[in-house]
Amino acid sequence: MIRVLLADDQSLVRAGFKALLDAQPDIEVTGEAADGEEALRGVRETRPDVVLMDIRMPVLDGLAAARRITGDPDLEGVKVVMLTTFELDEYVFEAIRSGASGFLVKDTEPEELLRAVRAVVEGDALLSPGVTRRLIAEFAARSKEPAAAASLTRLTEREREVMALVGIGLSNEEIARRLVVSPLTAKTHVSRTMVKLGARDRAQLVVLAYESGLVRPGWLG
Repeated sequence: MIRVLLADDQSLVRAGFKALLDAQPDIEVTGEAADGEEALRGVRETRPDVVLMDIRMPVLDGLAAARRITGDPDLEGVKVVMLTTFELDEYVFEAIRSGASGFLVKDTEPEELLRAVRAVVEGDALLSPGVTRRLIAEFAARSKEPAAAASLTRLTEREREVMALVGIGLSNEEIARRLVVSPLTAKTHVSRTMVKLGARDRAQLVVLAYESGLVRPGWLG
């Protein structure tokens, strides 16, 4: 079972998500929270696989709560997906940099929400359809100057190539077509790259691709 904690200050939103998720045979909602502090307590008590976290909440906002979760070694297995009303919320970029596995807009189709929960458990980054590349481009434009790329020396030439393709927003299937390999081979390269660089998930791999200078804004070919 995939265990999910819902954190949103609107009870109606939580109720809708809970009804949808609990109706699935492989997903269960283990807790709810109306603010960031409640979310932190709930995560520590129930150790969910995924937290669906609203960005704007009282007491402690979702971004601050996400930082504490992703920065706590004891909660290493917990994935955070940020929920926002706007596709390009100004806080989403910092959330991804801080370790969140991605974000969803609240009017996401039910099927996409279910896919999202399952995807992040498997280690995939989650960005709402249609905004992935715009988000990455905007993130890149706001990011700092490239840091030293010494860590990239651990990667093979093919792994660096795959990391660059992840950085411009390609899925495993798109990477496979680009490199003329199987999707499984592409996924294996992505997984090995994440392990070598210590990336929590695909979202952090995108961040590292930009911060290392491997990918630059505008490389969305």
